[in-house]
Amino acid sequence: MSQDRSASPLILGGAPTPRAALPQLPPLALYIHIPWCVRKCPYCDFNSHAASPTLPEEEYVDALLADLDLELHAVHGRELSSVFFGGGTPSLFSAQALGRLLQGVEQRIAFASDIEITLEANPGTFEQEKFTAYRALGINRLSIGIQSFQEQKLKALGRIHNGDEAIRAAGMARQAGFDNFNLDLMHGLPDQSLDDALGDLRQAIAMKPTHLSWYQLTLEPNTVFWNQPPVLPEDDTLWDIQEAGQALLAEHGYAQYEVSAYAQPGRAARHNLNYWSFGDFIGIGAGAHGKLSHPDGRILRTWKTRLPKDYLNPAKPFKAGEKSLGNDELPFEFLMNALRLTDGVDAALFAQRTGLDLASLAEGRRQAEQSGLLQVEPSRLAATARGQLFLNDLLQYFLI
Repeated sequence: MSQDRSASPLILGGAPTPRAALPQLPPLALYIHIPWCVRKCPYCDFNSHAASPTLPEEEYVDALLADLDLELHAVHGRELSSVFFGGGTPSLFSAQALGRLLQGVEQRIAFASDIEITLEANPGTFEQEKFTAYRALGINRLSIGIQSFQEQKLKALGRIHNGDEAIRAAGMARQAGFDNFNLDLMHGLPDQSLDDALGDLRQAIAMKPTHLSWYQLTLEPNTVFWNQPPVLPEDDTLWDIQEAGQALLAEHGYAQYEVSAYAQPGRAARHNLNYWSFGDFIGIGAGAHGKLSHPDGRILRTWKTRLPKDYLNPAKPFKAGEKSLGNDELPFEFLMNALRLTDGVDAALFAQRTGLDLASLAEGRRQAEQSGLLQVEPSRLAATARGQLFLNDLLQYFLI
């Protein structure tokens, strides 16, 4: 890699705001972005790109490790509590490439003894031998993108797998040695009825995943669906699906712990819990985002070069931008994550993770509690059931 890789980042938001030193640094995670998919789905606004017949695995792993090298100065002496391979479709990469990458990461940053390592995968990429090899590398959790089991819905979503492949995926994951896996499932799909949505959910529950991400399809800018919107269910149907689906999940032992996350006891996703509790994470890979706290109180958000061809270009820097969060931004940034959790967080965590006094939230808390969106509980910061439904309205009370 050329020296240009360490070029000074773009700084946005002005000079860093002075802040009290943090009493302790939060847990540290690593997010690794693999930006290629077999095909771009019409609803997807993630940084994903259709793969060519041959992926540049070796070059990309080299770039990821070089990218990580430039982050090490800010995390010296810390250990990783989790690693998450997201995409795109990370399971397009061979076990050999991911093994070299994980080995390189562990040589640079210590792994916690109970580290959680998650790999996103799609049913259309499941190969028994490959996934057995992934498990042997130390990858101990899968997140499988099902979205639906119904052929018509899968076709509408542009998915490359069929319902039978989706059903087989869970069995293949278990045979490969994974006893901890998530299924990603959508509802509110084009022309979806209540019975359709509950049928998908019952099929997912029958596969006995340890975790379910169950969320409503939304139309995002810069997607095919945004420009050519499909016919989605009416609001009344969407509400019926949400209520009936949550009751069904609870009946089968899946506790909701976040807006769209449900887990069996002890199986909440640790990597995502770290995001939602304003923990730290390094982001490497094309378009990856990161957030790192420093002992002197600085909290930086970073983002990497988005296009794979630019990320792989030695003449261009990995880091596209960096922003130091000011005191006026931190309440919103913290609560935007923490209030997604069904039980919220211990109120003391606010000072621990931001360096700000809890009293700085007093007026916003008072107004949010009076509106019925925030629980009246001095020792916790938690949305009410209504607040969970109207998070954007709740967060407005904490904009400065």
